Formats: sequence, C-alpha cells, structure tokens
Amino acid sequence: MRKTLLVMAAAGAVLTLGACSQGTTDAASDAAESAASDAADNMNSAADAAADAADSAADAASDAADAAAGAAAAAADSVSDGASKAAE
Repeated sequence: MRKTLLVMAAAGAVLTLGACSQGTTDAASDAAESAASDAADNMNSAADAAADAADSAADAASDAADAAAGAAAAAADSVSDGASKAAE
C-alpha cells in the first residue's frame, strides 16, 4: 500500500512539474515575442526620427544656401553700383 501511494505521489509530482514547465515555456516564449516586437517598433521609431532629422537638416542647409546666394547677389550689385559711380 505504501509503495502504491508513493508511486502515485511521484507520478503526480512528475505530471505537475511537466505542466508547470510547459506553462513556463509558454510564458517565456510570449515574453520573447513581446520583446522582439517592442525592439522592432523602437527600431522603426528611431529610423523615422533619423529620417525626419535628416530632412530638417537638408531643408536648413537649402535655406542657408539660398540666403548666401541672395547675399552674394546683393554684394555683387553693390560692387557694380560702386564701380559705375566711380567710373562717372
């Protein structure tokens, strides 16, 4: 009787540990999938932010180039006007 009870208790323990192990495996798998999804979302957000920053920098550089070209044209006009007055 004792041996039967001991065998049944051992069998119950094995089944309980097996079920617990599967639940742990499932939870670990879910956590890994969630972490991978979060990492992918963060990477996409970072890439979008970098692209936006690059666009802003390009726009600022274009605006600066336009301003420099305008200033150069104004300076050339001023020099030309000065040369014309000096020639008179």
